[in-house]
Amino acid sequence: MTTRKHPTLRTATRRDAARIHELIHRHAEEGHLLTRELSEITTHADRFVVAVDGRGAIVACGELAPLSSSLAEIRSLVVGASRRRTGVGQAIVSELRRRAHLNGYDELCVFAHQPAYFAHLGFSIVPHTWLPEKIFVNCRTCLLFRNCGQYAMVADLDSFDERSELPLHA
Repeated sequence: MTTRKHPTLRTATRRDAARIHELIHRHAEEGHLLTRELSEITTHADRFVVAVDGRGAIVACGELAPLSSSLAEIRSLVVGASRRRTGVGQAIVSELRRRAHLNGYDELCVFAHQPAYFAHLGFSIVPHTWLPEKIFVNCRTCLLFRNCGQYAMVADLDSFDERSELPLHA
């Protein structure tokens, strides 16, 4: 029986942009994400955390996008089909949460089609109107504005232990 080594997480570079774009595009075709332009990913490559397997291939990614001085968003969380249900996505969310906390953000948001996944990680569903920064920065120019089918979710970064992937309990 062969055991697969867990991927290593690292900050993406501009050289990773094409592979990140490919992962996002494939996931968008499955109907789980909005597409992203390669130029945008290239410009913001350093905001992405990527999971790299033992051969150096990028198998997952996620972006920490600032929306205001107190709010950041997890965007484009994608895990390649062969690595799903292995904890890689949770590891990326944990790392993005850690980076958001270190950068002084108070809250972290995500817009998700599958809210149960993020609820398990300590995010709560909120009305879209609670995130005017997101609406102003991204939503109002989106073709699916007011009809996206995504759930707005928020996590208070003060309620998380950086060493844990799960929220602290009172």
